[in-house]
Amino acid sequence: MDPLNPYDLTAFRPTTGTLEAWNEAYVRVEDYLRAHRLHNRLHQSRLIQLVLAKAARRHEQDPAAVPATLAAQEMDALMDRWFEQVLGPTALPKDRVAIAGRVALLLSEGAERWPYSFGDLNHIPEDFATAMRRSSVVAGPNMNVSSMVPREIDLGVISEAAGETLETMEKWPLLRMLMLWLVFIGALAVIFYASR
Repeated sequence: MDPLNPYDLTAFRPTTGTLEAWNEAYVRVEDYLRAHRLHNRLHQSRLIQLVLAKAARRHEQDPAAVPATLAAQEMDALMDRWFEQVLGPTALPKDRVAIAGRVALLLSEGAERWPYSFGDLNHIPEDFATAMRRSSVVAGPNMNVSSMVPREIDLGVISEAAGETLETMEKWPLLRMLMLWLVFIGALAVIFYASR
């Protein structure tokens, strides 16, 4: 985009891929941002255009790639860099930083309270970064190893009676058939009297 001409409408025009594919990529990124509770349309548009422009440059190198997939990858990369920058140095592995960042964003209500800071690598207000760091999830205490002695489970009198009945029915198939017919005739009788 030309900084001298704020009305430059040629800022994002992909040279490869179809219009439908890029529209689908746009919708996917927009849905992704809404899932993170970013409802500010102006900031959404800026982020979407930034992500799609990066995806379009990658698509020029690999025209067989799906634009929506490239856009999703670019959005993930942007979010990973942003979470690393907002949360600061941490002992978490790289894939866990994004998870901790998403939880912290949700808990601090960052997208609602600081909508223009969402995804912005250049302007992160200190109060927003502090709220995100405070909301970051920390694992509980270390696991203690203990031993459990196996015990028999007492299921009570009813389960014992049911178990004995089922065992008896297994031994005598004729009794099982009789019981099933009695249940069936009883169900028909209930339906008959209920429908009258």
